[in-house]
Amino acid sequence: MSLDLDSRQRAMLQEMGVRVWLPERDAPTAPTAKAQPLAAVPASPTPAPVAQTGTLADGIEAMPWDALAQAVAQCQACSQCQGRRAPVFSTSAAQRQADWLVLGEPPDDNEERLGLPFVGQAGQLLDNMLKAVGRHRGADAAGTVYVTNVIKCRPSTARNPQPQDLATCEHYLRREVALVQPRVILAMGRFAAQALLQLSQPELAAVPLGKLRGQVYRYQGIPVIVSYPPAYLLRTPQDKARAWADWCLALSVI
Repeated sequence: MSLDLDSRQRAMLQEMGVRVWLPERDAPTAPTAKAQPLAAVPASPTPAPVAQTGTLADGIEAMPWDALAQAVAQCQACSQCQGRRAPVFSTSAAQRQADWLVLGEPPDDNEERLGLPFVGQAGQLLDNMLKAVGRHRGADAAGTVYVTNVIKCRPSTARNPQPQDLATCEHYLRREVALVQPRVILAMGRFAAQALLQLSQPELAAVPLGKLRGQVYRYQGIPVIVSYPPAYLLRTPQDKARAWADWCLALSVI
């Protein structure tokens, strides 16, 4: 698939440090593929999980937006809630359907403080990348994108979420996906990819993020593309070109 970029979009890509390239028209689009077995990478030692402090609310699978937001705000079903200031789950401008769902990593301090996903410099980079493909986050407009975090809480002692934390919070993500009805999901980061794939393809849990790229996976029947998170691209700008290829793949599947 080729992209028709105007001068504004080309300028945005140049600011991102991405060389603009256009695939040949006759090149086949990437097929939906089942992940092939990859050599297992030894997982780094993880601390013992903290016991859960509660249970999930009943009926998440049928909740409207307001009830879902309230359930997230009151949730204490996994260890990530311990010491949180507030969950990151904003529906003020998100109660809509969207073609794209962008799934980010667990919230950082700025995201928790503002209660919004993808803020600060990482959020600015994401917005620039969205503009480069003719999309944006916002309500009630064409080309909008729904953004959310894979985990809604940031514990007082920052640490990586455990598999059971991801599995617990995935109940909320599953309902978000059902309400948004995206045509493609962009999983930006290792934990985002793990949450979407750990049930259907648990063998991928130990595979490095870079080796998960370039394929089309499925979550609830929806195409999933794995890519680098914006915060990583700020630290490693040489991978922006690879990220751009991921975004082109996401465009091709819809």
